[in-house]
Amino acid sequence: MKESKRRGINRRGFLKGAAVGAAGLVAKTPEVKAQQIQAARGTAAPLPSARTLAAETEPVSTDVDVLTADHPGSDFMVDIIKALGIEYIAANPGSSFRALHESIVNYGGNKNPELLTCCHEESSVFIADGYARVENKPMGVMAHSTVGLQHASMGIYNSFAGRVPVFIMLGNTIDVAERRPGVEWYHSAQDAAAMVRDYTKWDDLPISLTHFAESAVRGYKIAMTPPRGPVVLVADSDLQERPVEDLSRLHVPRLTLASPPAGDPVAVTELAKLLVAAENPVILGGAAIRTTEGMRLLVELAETLEVPVVGGKFPSRHPLNQQGGGLLRNADLIVGLQVADFWGTVNNVRDQLVRSSRLITKKEAKLVSISATDLYMKSNYQDFQRYTELDLAIAADVETTLPSLIESCKRLITADRKRVFEERGKKLAAAHAQALEQARTAAAYGWDASPISTARLSAEIWAVIKDKDWASVGGGAGRFWNVEKQYQTLLAGGAAGVGSNLPTSVGAALAHRKYGRFCVSIQNDGDFMYAPGAIWTAAHHRIPLLSVMHNNRAYHQEVMHLQRMANRHQRGITNAGIGTTIEDPNINYAMIARGMGIYAEGPITEPKDLGPALRRAAEAVTRGEMALVDVVTQPR
Repeated sequence: MKESKRRGINRRGFLKGAAVGAAGLVAKTPEVKAQQIQAARGTAAPLPSARTLAAETEPVSTDVDVLTADHPGSDFMVDIIKALGIEYIAANPGSSFRALHESIVNYGGNKNPELLTCCHEESSVFIADGYARVENKPMGVMAHSTVGLQHASMGIYNSFAGRVPVFIMLGNTIDVAERRPGVEWYHSAQDAAAMVRDYTKWDDLPISLTHFAESAVRGYKIAMTPPRGPVVLVADSDLQERPVEDLSRLHVPRLTLASPPAGDPVAVTELAKLLVAAENPVILGGAAIRTTEGMRLLVELAETLEVPVVGGKFPSRHPLNQQGGGLLRNADLIVGLQVADFWGTVNNVRDQLVRSSRLITKKEAKLVSISATDLYMKSNYQDFQRYTELDLAIAADVETTLPSLIESCKRLITADRKRVFEERGKKLAAAHAQALEQARTAAAYGWDASPISTARLSAEIWAVIKDKDWASVGGGAGRFWNVEKQYQTLLAGGAAGVGSNLPTSVGAALAHRKYGRFCVSIQNDGDFMYAPGAIWTAAHHRIPLLSVMHNNRAYHQEVMHLQRMANRHQRGITNAGIGTTIEDPNINYAMIARGMGIYAEGPITEPKDLGPALRRAAEAVTRGEMALVDVVTQPR
């Protein structure tokens, strides 16, 4: 208790001391006390006024607010967060988690976790999402009760659809007797997590610190168990602020992550037989690969069988990296690895007055899925897509299943099949080279055009980053970029919410920062305007990132939708720009960026000016800053 006496006074000690002091003073009036002081000082010093003396000597009221406290519950919450290994917590400040905020920065030293100041809760979640896609573990988010959670909801939904683990702590005041009058009632709810329950993997409302500790560890474990997803833990404000009476009764539970589920051995053997026997198999890469080892295993599987891989994380210059179309039409076996929309991949849908669809594969082609999605899904939000009739469905984590699948395939390969595989590999290598050459030819069209073509934009960026240890953290990697490592592109998947790219890029760049990687993002203009404050967060926290604007001055996908509707209704496309373009006035994104403290150039309209501008911006990124280049581009 020596620590308590030095740092502050507990409630009982304060009141006891106040009562004793009052008893000792009650017999002495201010006048008597003044005479005693006068005698002690001598006649030279003036007497204190009656008001001053009364304030200093009259009895202290026992009706006193205790303004200090040792060991608030929020300190223990920080102990739990540290034990989980959470490096950062993104937040826009809010009073419902004020104690936890203070404990993080003072008791916790603002280190593991470090608080990231965000300008919007949606940005907080998107930043955490981008971080998790790189680091393969959750980052923390704090949101301010009802209003903060509503702001954060789009980011949470995006993480849910993308199967990304995010650890969200939601401030809330449950007990009506503890709520301050007025605004705090609007910012409180009896079931605060209810509004996002349809698109979170799990949530809880702890009513004690022991409950909080167990639920925090449980929630982290649930978020990390495939299929992964965001979890919400409500942190009651009174639980945060109330002093802990007996620290010895509290315990930090040990985190033990669940082993990812591996495919059933019988089903894996059956798939191996199908792969070895198939004449034209295709692997759909999907969102299966999270780690360097995962990419190595996928490459090993593809090379063992000389099977083409379409999409997903696979080296871009590898001869088995192929485009989909013709391969799917001729395939006799299609294996989807954590594919979000298998039905949409093997069917073609015509967006016409009466929508129709047709199968693009052979009817006899066998369809196989390895996916953890089958292990967990919800009802209301339809992220599970159309039902696909499969020949074999393996409910498992892909990376965990690949080693046994590779070994099963190797045991079944005969000398004859190996020769067949080698011939297939040669044909695929030739097709890969041809496709690359065709893409180069197509990219040359409009090379010197203004506005700048997207192919020229991509090529100029590649010229700047190709000799660096680079990572694309938003907008995808260009067709000609040499993707060799799994971290060079982000884990695919999400709800395609506009406004996600900029803060997600900042979060991913934060994760890459400690590895010294050069991060680049291609940033759409419409997306930028949803959450531009993420730039300030990057500037404030010194997160290096090169953001290159794909500024076509429109929500161009919506332009095309309006054109399609106008054609369908036989009204012409003249007015398709109303409500869909971002012009009159044109937005100066470089000026916005400079106003938030980062290096910026543009708008650039001439192709010859693009390369030098990118190189200057790259120098700023190398110095540890964020930089933006605003490039006025063709629509697509």
